[in-house]
Amino acid sequence: MGISKELLEILACPKCKGDLHLTPAEDGLVCEKCRLVYEIREDIPIMLIDEAKPLAR
Repeated sequence: MGISKELLEILACPKCKGDLHLTPAEDGLVCEKCRLVYEIREDIPIMLIDEAKPLAR
């Protein structure tokens, strides 16, 4: 099912409060400013800073 556009519009990076966008595979949310990826598991974004992964270059 994936994340709805409405949810994506209101979500913000928990670290910097910046905008997020979906990864190309739609399995994570990317914050370009912090260079972090927040994983999406079972259609639920895991918005914990400690669980975020560094954005691959």
